[in-house]
Amino acid sequence: MKPSQVKRIERIYRRRIPAQAVVTPEVARLLTELSSEVRRQIGILVGRRGGIEFVIVGDQKSITIPDLSRERTGALRLRGLRLIHTHLQEEPLNQEDLTDLTLLRLDMLVALSVGEEGAPGLVHAAHLLPDSRGKKVWEMLPPASVAQVAEIDFLKWVQSLEEEFQRGQRSVTLTGAREKAILLSVGKESREALENSMEELKELAESSGVEVVDSIIQRPQFLSPATLLGEGRLKELLVQCMQQGVDLIIFDQNLTPGQMAAISDRTELRVLDRTQLILDIFSQRAHTQDGKVQVELAQLKYLLPRLAKKTLALSRLTGGIGGRGPGETKLEIDRRRVRERIHLLEKELHKLSKRRALRRSRRTKAGVPIVSIIGYTNAGKTTLFNLLTKSRFLVEDKLFATLDPATRRLRFLRGREWVITDTVGLIKNLPRDLLGSFRATFDELQESDLLIHLVDISNPFFEEHIEAVDRILMELDLTPIPRLLVFNKEDRVRREEARALARQYGALPLSALQPESLDPLLDAIEKKLWEERVSTVILSGDHGTVEERAGYPDNPLQTRAREDDGSPI
Repeated sequence: MKPSQVKRIERIYRRRIPAQAVVTPEVARLLTELSSEVRRQIGILVGRRGGIEFVIVGDQKSITIPDLSRERTGALRLRGLRLIHTHLQEEPLNQEDLTDLTLLRLDMLVALSVGEEGAPGLVHAAHLLPDSRGKKVWEMLPPASVAQVAEIDFLKWVQSLEEEFQRGQRSVTLTGAREKAILLSVGKESREALENSMEELKELAESSGVEVVDSIIQRPQFLSPATLLGEGRLKELLVQCMQQGVDLIIFDQNLTPGQMAAISDRTELRVLDRTQLILDIFSQRAHTQDGKVQVELAQLKYLLPRLAKKTLALSRLTGGIGGRGPGETKLEIDRRRVRERIHLLEKELHKLSKRRALRRSRRTKAGVPIVSIIGYTNAGKTTLFNLLTKSRFLVEDKLFATLDPATRRLRFLRGREWVITDTVGLIKNLPRDLLGSFRATFDELQESDLLIHLVDISNPFFEEHIEAVDRILMELDLTPIPRLLVFNKEDRVRREEARALARQYGALPLSALQPESLDPLLDAIEKKLWEERVSTVILSGDHGTVEERAGYPDNPLQTRAREDDGSPI
């Protein structure tokens, strides 16, 4: 462009549009004349008060809108800017225009057709809709002249539009001050598998204190490497969040740092994935020093590769006069501090691990059998632990209601005793960082003589839960330890069905809410322990009776009397 043309375009900033007008005929003619002269599209972003915030010069077919992250924003409101730009071929609004309208949440988008000799032609305009129940996220106004558009009281119109958005948000009931979220699952698995996983994600969200407004499942033919779902669906999702007052999107899939940043930048909404949600629940439920250290360590390891500053200014903070070199960026300082914190937490975790190892060695020297309760989260492990030990640990019908493991001693007559442990619940696709941070806790299971694998038989996906636990035990090298499969919550299904499933899987059915279920369970545990002790001493070649070599004066199944004081270990 010529210098004179650049100066004329720069003078556009001096113009002002009345707050009540969409655009004035004078400004419209100035834009179309300049656009016709330079043969490029020209656009302006106008604020609610009529001031011109940005002047944009594009090419013949499009314009590029600058970064608006510092402008008026918020999931519950429009941007507070309207885009007015020219179309050289007198074409109507195209898909790119509507994408900008949606993703940037503009008040209105206006296209001025450039007619003969640069005169303004028809005006095409569109705005977002407060209600998308008809799957329509925007409305295109009929083509009109500049004079007709200038008659619209824009200020009153846009205020009315935002009030409609607010009414739609208030129509969604919300209990207390909980956050509202939309759950999203994007994958190529079968719809049934995605629906099953979505149900679990919904339980996780509710366990973390989130109000779930809607659940969306997408099975695209091709997964977008940048955002998983396509641009069109992303636009619809953004408008739906605006209409329902949602500022949080939770993905069932684990997102890469790039995907999370791209989705957050394009929608300007908070984005969580499955791992972050589980880490958030763990941070809420950790009460002991061990638990807090392990959860913080997992969170920092997850955060480190995703640590980025959303700003264009990466100033060097520690350089300057007298400094050696240019110094470090703020981002580099943040990362260094996170690494230092991770190192300190790992040292603290090592100390705690040594203390646990000392306690384990004492129990091992005493020759007391160790029984650990494992299973999928919300299978009823803590309820069963409370019943066995007469404890009163928190029990809720939530995923990961209890996080910190507990250990108690069970004493019986004739000198027999066990140590029983309640462990943290497991879940499919358990975050790697969390699994690594809790490895010290899971290592205690290595010393167990018996694992009670508790399964919620009333859950329709209990078979998947069994497989998920088996996979995790394999990752932790715990498969050689004897296991007793126990089907819990038989009172929630038909008795005949529970018995049939128990026979099919070789499991013991019971209800942890019914004390009469204890006798068959204790018999099965003692039988397993006794068989394991007998097989061990036979292999060792010791002399004496089987019972004496196994450490029992009598067969425990012949004479068993229980005396439990629930003493902690």
